[in-house]
Amino acid sequence: MAYPDPAVYDTLPKLLKYNADTYGSDVAVREKDLGIWHEATWAEYGTKVKRIALAIRDLGIAKGDVVALIGDNDSNWTAFEIAAHAAGAMTMGIYRDALEDEVGYLAEYAGVKLVYAENQEQVDKFLALSDRLPTLKHIVYSDDRGMRKRQDARLIYLADLLAAGTAADAAAPGAFDALVAATSGEDVAILCTTSGTTSNPKLAMLPHGRFVRHVHSYLKVDPKGPHDEYVSVLPLPWIMEQVYVFGFGLISRMKVNFPESEETSFADLREIGPTFLLLAPRVLEQIAADMRARMMDASTLNQWLFDKGLKIGVEAVERGRRSGLADMMVMSALRDRLGFANVTSAATGGAAMGPDTFKLFLAMGIPLKQLYGQTETLGAYTLQDGKELDVDTVGIPFEGSDVKIENPDPEGVGEIVTRHANMFTGYYNNPDETAADLRDGWMHTGDAGYFDTKGRLTVIDRVKDMAETSTGVKFSPQYIENKLKFSPYIGEAVILGSGRSFLTAIICVRFSIVSKWAEKNRVGFTSYTGLSADDRIYELIRSEVEHVNAGLPDQQRIQRFLLLYKELDADDGELTRTRKVRRGVVSDRYGQLIDSLYSDARTARLDTEVMFEDGRRTRVQADMKIMEVGGGAPTGELRKAG
Repeated sequence: MAYPDPAVYDTLPKLLKYNADTYGSDVAVREKDLGIWHEATWAEYGTKVKRIALAIRDLGIAKGDVVALIGDNDSNWTAFEIAAHAAGAMTMGIYRDALEDEVGYLAEYAGVKLVYAENQEQVDKFLALSDRLPTLKHIVYSDDRGMRKRQDARLIYLADLLAAGTAADAAAPGAFDALVAATSGEDVAILCTTSGTTSNPKLAMLPHGRFVRHVHSYLKVDPKGPHDEYVSVLPLPWIMEQVYVFGFGLISRMKVNFPESEETSFADLREIGPTFLLLAPRVLEQIAADMRARMMDASTLNQWLFDKGLKIGVEAVERGRRSGLADMMVMSALRDRLGFANVTSAATGGAAMGPDTFKLFLAMGIPLKQLYGQTETLGAYTLQDGKELDVDTVGIPFEGSDVKIENPDPEGVGEIVTRHANMFTGYYNNPDETAADLRDGWMHTGDAGYFDTKGRLTVIDRVKDMAETSTGVKFSPQYIENKLKFSPYIGEAVILGSGRSFLTAIICVRFSIVSKWAEKNRVGFTSYTGLSADDRIYELIRSEVEHVNAGLPDQQRIQRFLLLYKELDADDGELTRTRKVRRGVVSDRYGQLIDSLYSDARTARLDTEVMFEDGRRTRVQADMKIMEVGGGAPTGELRKAG
């Protein structure tokens, strides 16, 4: 299909106005509320944006100001974001589960002037930060439950804001058109947070024109149109969700559907039956684990059908084919059950994905493709073509995107650096970091990778995370961790071994599934801590580790592991908001445990202080068993490594 000319419609407000004027009666978005799907046409969408834009203009929001948004994915967020752009402002999305201190850091750093905070929970974060946010003048909320006792003068109910915008439009009917016409492709539209695996997130400046043009590049390799349906389940602050909801939604007019809540998102997805999917690897891993968990309650016959069908389906995929028999046995039913029956295009990215999980979804008939990119590059700039089984690479670069490997070793592995005409223009208020990452027009990604003989890019791990044992064995912790997480019983894993003589692991069990296994096998427990300390759970996880070890070179096999007394948590700083492990935090916080793994101890003791969300501190003392795998490492090696 023909998309709007990016030279003319080079900002998001211009694209929305074009769609509202040209396709006004077509459905633009759907949103579920109280169990009912509500549709909004392009004309209705445009009217809502117009009213918000005029109202916030009258509040003093203008070019150069920063508007923050926090809450669930919904049409209020998207309308507010485009309205802020129409008023000339830059927008910054904040993850809805961000703690008060994280919110404070971002809002203070960006100098936020107005925030759209969906409900009382989000509003309270900003009210508590008043002393830190002198630039914050207005807080707009859309859900008034629990808000009656909030008396802050900065608070504005969205319904009242829309009424003010209606009056402003009536007073000056052409005012919104003038605002939209004044937007420029050179203006910064989005301040998008980076993942922040090593420090506080940075804010990548993404101009309108670059954003629009890069989405056009994406649509050349993965076309979409008004017939496509998309369900927005990943957080809107993430760059790829911005690309699909705003970029694909406005340029291709792909219908965007918003679930009622995070908890109902997959049930709502089944009702829509999307044609296009974007799911992060961690979500696909959870889906795969949940499928296996449900089979625990199935009959012996159904368990046999599942296992046999899965084996046949994966073997067929490995031969570059689909198995009709596997489809009949289990795959077709699984696809329908998940709501994926209508999917014609599916993508995953943002982190490395285990090959076993990837093959499972291909065997189900989901045309899954891996992509690769960064916030700074406006999301993806490589994508698999899907013509053959390819579990290792992220495909080839888009037309106009240059990618090279800097300082490759003898195997061709080095840092991935890239450039294209539509990258970010730098980090907001951070010239030093901009100069460090953007050199001579090339973005230094910090990722290690190489090109195969077909010109496809393979991403191995973060350069700083690539490790080598004291015996000279190179390994990628992330690769082994992803193989472990294919197990339905393992929720998170951290592989250790850099500078040591062998590999060990800190593992977190997947509580929802291990607890079900425990109930079926009459293992008593009262909490995650108690469950993870049980000897039978250790034996269960050891069998999973041994299964992974069987597929690894001898010197990359895990020799010892322990089960952490708690799950790794973004609220504790151990994971980013996109669920990536902060290895530095884990190494510092659990240094006692790591030392024990490399001693001849049979248990590891943790004695540390933790801080709760409300600022209270408490001391945590826990003992964790250390289990050896396949006989473990000889005692001499343990003493040497320790």
